[in-house]
Amino acid sequence: MARLASLVLYLLGATLAYARPCTLRASGGDDGPAFTKAVLSSSCPTVMVPAGTNLSIATKMNMTGLRNKHISVQGIVSFTSSVSHWITSDGAFLIPFQNQSTFWLLGGSNVTLDGGGTLNGNGQVWYDAFASNSSLVRPIVLTVFQGNDVKIQNIHITQSPEWNNLVWQSTNVLYDNISINAQSTSSHSAKNTDGWNVYQSDSVTIQNSVIVNGDDCVAFKPNATNVLVQNLSCTGSHGISVGSLGQFPGVFDIVENVLAKNITMKDAQNGARIKCWAGSNVGSGIVKNVTFEGFVESNVDNPVVIDQCYMTSASECSKFPSNTLIQDIIFSDITGASSGSGGAEVASLACSPGGRCSNITVTGLSLTCSAPGHSTATYDCSNVVLSGSSASLFGTCSTT
Repeated sequence: MARLASLVLYLLGATLAYARPCTLRASGGDDGPAFTKAVLSSSCPTVMVPAGTNLSIATKMNMTGLRNKHISVQGIVSFTSSVSHWITSDGAFLIPFQNQSTFWLLGGSNVTLDGGGTLNGNGQVWYDAFASNSSLVRPIVLTVFQGNDVKIQNIHITQSPEWNNLVWQSTNVLYDNISINAQSTSSHSAKNTDGWNVYQSDSVTIQNSVIVNGDDCVAFKPNATNVLVQNLSCTGSHGISVGSLGQFPGVFDIVENVLAKNITMKDAQNGARIKCWAGSNVGSGIVKNVTFEGFVESNVDNPVVIDQCYMTSASECSKFPSNTLIQDIIFSDITGASSGSGGAEVASLACSPGGRCSNITVTGLSLTCSAPGHSTATYDCSNVVLSGSSASLFGTCSTT
């Protein structure tokens, strides 16, 4: 009996020892390999970067194929500011979509990243370099790739060189209580610093977060389905955006079943937006069942937008309308003020001719124009039939 009790105590002790986190400390050199090795190790179910620790990462990190892994970043994970290194073939991972790359791939099943710490992209050198080289491929800080049941929560992301987060080929992904700050301290602005891009992924939730950046707060890229975005504060952004879609010839894009609600949008270019390409050499697709609800906007250039001629001249769009259909869209309870940068217009629903937009509902829109001389807001639309309590604000939409 005593031997059995001793065995139980031994096994319990071994279990507790196994459960203790593997703790990382800064080495004074490149901490990327050690961080990656610890996370991939089967003997480290929890990996911790403790408060007060600043890991310096100079090597791209592939943490995919994980299972039941907890990464607790309480300190700082800082990606080195060597532009020349990260743009080499041995630098960041290249992503075959819109000429992207990333410092960090994270994926697998039942993976959690949390801890209240910071991911620092050291983006200032990238902002300055991009000002003189617009073809520079700038890394994304964190890409969730081929993940299932992944949680990213209680994390700060600062100065990403470009996009802050990409969700790619993943399902059941949650972001909760994320703080994003991508601001330049020089005369060169922080461009293309999207908060999130959801691409080829299903069942994604992004919530309870604060974002200060220089491009889309959240963007739903091709084949983003069943996405919930709620309780966000977005400053300086280009809006909550569907798209752009239909850009590449021979490719059919889908964005379906998206709800964006309870969004505060401040000092932004756009509020609630859908953008699709038109022209002679573009792709096709469908945007279906998307709701923008409960937006409060202040100093926003374009509070409500459908642009089915994105990056396309009016004459080209008329000749070659968009091949991306837009169906079953709701803009609901959107209030606040336009900056007046585009005149009195506060909402523009510009669809391609030929019935490309259908079942568009506008309800509870109450927007003003804050610019001097434009006290009366205007609502404009074309090539679309509207329904809902706010449809009369748009008058009769022109058709061609």
